[in-house]
Amino acid sequence: MKNIFLVIVFCAIYQATIAQNYVPTLKNNTQLHYVCKLHGQTRTLQLTVEMSKNALAFKLETRGVNSKIVMLPEAVKNGNALSFNQGEYAPVLNLESNETFFMISQSAYQDLIKNNSFVYNNTTYVLDKSEDKNGISVDGKTVDALHVKAQIDETEMWIIKNPEFPLICKIIKNPLGINPTLVKVVD
Repeated sequence: MKNIFLVIVFCAIYQATIAQNYVPTLKNNTQLHYVCKLHGQTRTLQLTVEMSKNALAFKLETRGVNSKIVMLPEAVKNGNALSFNQGEYAPVLNLESNETFFMISQSAYQDLIKNNSFVYNNTTYVLDKSEDKNGISVDGKTVDALHVKAQIDETEMWIIKNPEFPLICKIIKNPLGINPTLVKVVD
């Protein structure tokens, strides 16, 4: 009886450990499915990854809007501004050399890990170390993410623990009224 109990406990701990370690990765043609709350409306959004040596791009599809948002390598590495463009202005939008889209830069992620904070769009975001009882899940798996709070307003973000591609998997209380949540990743 003790052995059965120990096996059940071991399986439960193992399953919990696997679930907490889910870190979605990006590669060519990875599809990221978000549900966005936009100014009181709900909209689905699909981003398809296109990688090259010269850029990282997301092909954006939502409610009849098809666009391609292109981030330069220097933005992916050292960007300090988040673009909230919704793909409506051009079939291909080349972001500025400091702008990222649906992710923070690698250097901002390193600042977050090293200093428990980072600055983006002239706003300081601080790591929330309190235990988050409403963890982020994607496809039923708990995502390993860092929860940050803006120091200038009430914005909160959850950033996937991936130093190469620190995707934003959720934003709430955004003063711009754009609050996306990652719900599915398809490789």
